[in-house]
Amino acid sequence: MLFTIRSSKHASIGRAALLRVPIRLTINGLEHRVDADVRTTLLDLLREHLGLTGAKKGCDQGQCGACTVLVNGKRVLSCLTLAAAVREPVETIEGLATHDGPLHPMQQAFIDCDAFQCGYCTPGQILSAIACVREGHAESDAEIREFMSGNLCRCAAYPHILAAIQQAKAQGV
Repeated sequence: MLFTIRSSKHASIGRAALLRVPIRLTINGLEHRVDADVRTTLLDLLREHLGLTGAKKGCDQGQCGACTVLVNGKRVLSCLTLAAAVREPVETIEGLATHDGPLHPMQQAFIDCDAFQCGYCTPGQILSAIACVREGHAESDAEIREFMSGNLCRCAAYPHILAAIQQAKAQGV
């Protein structure tokens, strides 16, 4: 059986207008107001509407961790999070260090320990690593590996990432 769906041009415009919502978010300490489609993910809002491209679109299915950001201090896969549903402050890689200030200790540890190669997964790795330490999951190498297992690195820099997390934890992150 074949079905034909007919809709007028005006009806589709009306539906599209209904799907837009005002979104107000605090990101890296700054308030942002954006009118966006209600289906817009936090990742797309950050990248396409606000120009914050640190969070990467990897798998777009929540499996690689490249899109990781912190929401109210907890790691969140921004590709699976609707922007309109976020009420707490968001922290991205761009918000960790000021333009003129020092790097965040985790960023510096990643540099010191050569914990990245291509760098694509690095922002998500760093934000997950910060959450790992803050949430008390960095007491052993095995615990760090388990917590960080949601962040994939195609370059296999895992031993260096582990060392970076241990270094930053020792500095009191």
